[in-house]
Amino acid sequence: MEKKRLVVFTDIGDTIIDEGTEVRNGEVVVHASCIPGARDVMRKLFASGYTIAMVADGLTQSFHNMMEQHQLTDVFSAWIISEEVGEDKPSPKMFEAAMRALSLKEEDKGRIIMVGNNVLRDMRGANRFGIRSVLMDWSDRRSFEPQLPEDVPTYRIHEPAALFELCERLNAELEGGDEP
Repeated sequence: MEKKRLVVFTDIGDTIIDEGTEVRNGEVVVHASCIPGARDVMRKLFASGYTIAMVADGLTQSFHNMMEQHQLTDVFSAWIISEEVGEDKPSPKMFEAAMRALSLKEEDKGRIIMVGNNVLRDMRGANRFGIRSVLMDWSDRRSFEPQLPEDVPTYRIHEPAALFELCERLNAELEGGDEP
């Protein structure tokens, strides 16, 4: 299978995993449910040749527990987790680590999207870093109101299934030579 040009960076909480279902042992998440359709869309993106990197704030063990539970460990080409990087999003160090892990260069930024649910961390971080942002507004646990101009997402989707359609459209634009 041919690799797609579009690269997907994704958050986990309320983007793939329903944060409202998390069961914890202390600070570590030991069990949680996926957002309806999220597991399927991640597997479909992976099977279609998209490179996917986890770019998430939290504890490494929590992400291993949740991804193993849902058989999603193999879909990620890189796991960039704030506990290991030493900073949370919107720090550029999170995005820089993801680019390094995938051997991406500055000129590759135009083919990367960051999917997340938090305008202050995911959208602000991606936009300041110079990559496109995709807000998944599935949950109402956080406000989606931007506080700064860089908090405004490039794209907005309401459910995981819409991510696949957006990725296919953006990838087609990249393969056609059009910068989105």
